[in-house]
Amino acid sequence: MSVLIFIDTTDGHVKKATLEALSYGSKIAAQMGTVAEGVVLGNVQDDLASLGKYGVTKIHQVTADALSQPDAQVYCKVLAEVATAIGATVIVFSNNLNGKAIAPRLSARLKAGLVSGAVALPDTSNGFVVKKNVFSGKAFANISVTTAVKIISLNPNAYQVIAGEGTATVAAFATSVSAGAIKVTSSSKASGDVPLTEAEVVVSAGRGMKGPENWGMVEDLAKVLHAATACSRPVADAHWRPHHEHVGQTGIAIAPNLYIAIGISGAIQHLAGVNRSKVIVVINKDPEAPFFKAADYGIVGDAFDIVPKFTAAVKKIKGIA
Repeated sequence: MSVLIFIDTTDGHVKKATLEALSYGSKIAAQMGTVAEGVVLGNVQDDLASLGKYGVTKIHQVTADALSQPDAQVYCKVLAEVATAIGATVIVFSNNLNGKAIAPRLSARLKAGLVSGAVALPDTSNGFVVKKNVFSGKAFANISVTTAVKIISLNPNAYQVIAGEGTATVAAFATSVSAGAIKVTSSSKASGDVPLTEAEVVVSAGRGMKGPENWGMVEDLAKVLHAATACSRPVADAHWRPHHEHVGQTGIAIAPNLYIAIGISGAIQHLAGVNRSKVIVVINKDPEAPFFKAADYGIVGDAFDIVPKFTAAVKKIKGIA
């Protein structure tokens, strides 16, 4: 019996969301009086042994050419073999793109109960109950999982990364890996210093910016805050900004520690994608903008006047010339 955590990587590096999943899975293992182990598929440039400081004692690594590109069907088959071999009773993913693609398939293969979008540690005092978001983040549900094997995908930024001391043993897991039916012929990567899905601070803007030529002030603020940039759907549809920056119900759902919305009215579809943000700051010249009802802090005023002053104030605090 153990807790197995999927170590998600990109370009050979461990994702921030994985560190959250490792901390989360390790805590579950402590609750259950067992050990936490990790599994990584493919070659990794980072020091895997150092991930032991997040609570895992052993990391199983499977390397094969077929694992060089994420393929949910291939990954699922390999993960099922690893989970079965070590007797994992709880399997943890991050609820990101790979987690959403792999976890349901693994659930069907192992006949395991799945809770996607978990936001808290399971309650093991009377069974195994997991809290998750429902109705686009408007409410919570407590899901009781009764299957022998349980799978949880943790919402990004829902659990604190907890680093301690220790190193993990890294061991090769021997298995045959067949090439999948999907062949990747090319890929196009989103630009930006901070991946939107992993950003702790996001600066977003909408039609209130009046045009793409005015986005410089948004990028300046994001730069001094070490934040990712985002936008509302009308902005992406108008091709002012690339579609990979579109956040909302029909775009990317995010949960940063700080979300700054500039010139966005706050339609229900947009709120559905950002309402898990821990702190929301709204800048809008319309005092009746719906977004103010969801905001923790609001500034009523012209963005073209406020944002440069906001940026200057942050620079002053940080001592940036």
